[in-house]
Formats: sequence, C-alpha cells, structure tokens
Amino acid sequence: MYDSLVNTKPIIYNSAMKSRLKQVAVAAVLSLCVLISAVVPVFAQSGQVLGIHIMSTHDFDQAEDLLKSSDSNEWHYLTIPLTLGDVQKHEEWQTFFDKAREAQLIPIVRLATRAEGADWQVPNRKEMTDLIGFLSTLDWPTSDRYIIVLNETNHAKEFGGSINPEKYAEILRFTSQWARSEDAGYKVLPAAMDLAAPNGSETMEAFTYLDRMVAYDPDIFSHIDYLNSHAYPNPGFSASPSRKGQNSLEGFKYELSYLKEKTGKDFEVFITETGWIDNASTGRWLSSYYQYALQHVWSDKRVKAVTPFILQGSPGPFAGFSFLDAAGKPTRQYLAFQKLL
Repeated sequence: MYDSLVNTKPIIYNSAMKSRLKQVAVAAVLSLCVLISAVVPVFAQSGQVLGIHIMSTHDFDQAEDLLKSSDSNEWHYLTIPLTLGDVQKHEEWQTFFDKAREAQLIPIVRLATRAEGADWQVPNRKEMTDLIGFLSTLDWPTSDRYIIVLNETNHAKEFGGSINPEKYAEILRFTSQWARSEDAGYKVLPAAMDLAAPNGSETMEAFTYLDRMVAYDPDIFSHIDYLNSHAYPNPGFSASPSRKGQNSLEGFKYELSYLKEKTGKDFEVFITETGWIDNASTGRWLSSYYQYALQHVWSDKRVKAVTPFILQGSPGPFAGFSFLDAAGKPTRQYLAFQKLL
C-alpha cells in the first residue's frame, strides 16, 4: 500500500478544478461553523456556575444585566417556574428562550401548577403532560433541557395542603418517564427539600420525607438525572457560610451522601435556591459571605449551578432576599453577588 502511494504520479489540477476545490473547502468550513454554533455547552464552564432565580419571563432583562459578561465563552444559569397558566403563552416563552440563547443563559425550568388559596395544587397526570408538551413546542437555547418536578414538597402548602411523600414519588416517576419518552434531551431534577423543616403538621423533616419516598418506591431516584438542592445558610437564613450541618450552606453535601447511600451513584447537584436575608446581622458581611461561598462551598466539583433566590422579590415577604428593590434598583444583595461575576 505504501509503495503504491509513493510511486503514484502527481495529480495536475487545472484552474477550474482548483476553483471547485476552493468552493468545496469554503462550504465545508461554513458547515462546520454552523454546526459548532448550534451546539450549546451542557454546563457553563468551570467557575461559571453562578446564575439567578427569577419568577417571571418579564425579569429577563434585569437578570441579563446582572449576569452579563465580556467573555464570549461564559454561560450562566436562570431558574424560572413554569405554571399551568403559562402554557398558553408560547410567543412569550419562545422569546424568553431566544433571548437566553443570545445572552448565553441556561434555563432551569421548575414545573409548577397553580395556587389554590394558600396552597399549590397537586397536579394530575394530564397537567404534567401539558407542561412537558408545552416545553416540547419550544426551541430551547441548550441541547440539555433541565426541568424540576415541583417545589419543596415537604411543605404542605406546596402540595395541596398535605404532606404525602408517596404521592409525590408517583408524580416524579410519571413525569420523568413522560419527559424521557419525548427523547428531546430532558434532564430531570426532583423537588428540592426544605432542609431546615421540622416534623409537624405543616412540614416534614427532609430525610424523613425522602425515606418514605424510597420505602414506597425503592427505585425512585433512578428517575432523576441530578440532585436539586435548596441549601440555605440557616438558622434564620443568616448563618456564616463556614457553618457546617444539614441546614447550612453545605446541606447539599448531606443530600448527595444520602443519594450515594441509597443508589450507589455519585450525583451532581443544581443549587436552585440559596442566599442570605439582608438584615442587621448579615448586611455588612454579604460581600465576604458570597465570596467565601464561591471559593469554599460552591467550588465543590459536584456543583453544576447556583441560582440564589431571588432577583425581584420586593415588595413582599421576600424583600430581604431580593437583588432589586421595589423601584428596580440594585440592593446590597445585588452588589455583593455581582462582584463574583
């Protein structure tokens, strides 16, 4: 084979052949560029785990202002709820996804139902398929589509006024199976637990809740792709970032250890809610708290995203957590967090 190649006479190209070869080469390069530009990283690159939690597509512009970077290779994250009331808003959500692609922001979509008085409705199967079906009509900015199945279901108010780990396990399994059957790149995250919740009539301790899910369905965690955590600096959303414990900023480590024990699998984690309340004991320390968290807690290689709660929570009960005040101006939270970006 080698001799035949060496002794082959050189090919003589005329001008027409050369022109055609150039055209083919240019077309190949352009096709490769289009292919590369269409593929979005599964995760933001190392050190770019940060993002923000928003409550509405209308918060996008302010979120982009917070997270914008001069580095064209940087991607950040946006956690956002999708309610049953949103499934008629195709144009609004497609615009949101289009803008996210342009701004290099990766959506983490939390599936939600609708409020009934003080409680969030427990979904039926049709409602969950409606939410997935709506998302499947959209052109996503990323190849992997991150979805969260409900929110803090160890609170009765988040689950129709009841605490029912067995029912939630059924919903999680069904939703995961349905999403995966779409073969559209969905990555399923479970409802995050409130790690500081006690056992009582309105809440259930997180690992007690998880134990009941596993007792009911031993394979339940085979239906998730990542852990979803709300690792807040408790007690009082005011503790030092160096504090250890289940209800500390490092609470996600306890959850990951639990999943390892139950499944034998090493999961990665999206921390879709976290952050301090701005009060007399935390206000002047916010910058150093966030800096420490990024360097010593969220630097854990298993952490894929951190989206503090919340961009716009003022006025209202979340004003102390809000990155923007009622007039839309940056708060101390915003300014402290922005230094990390």
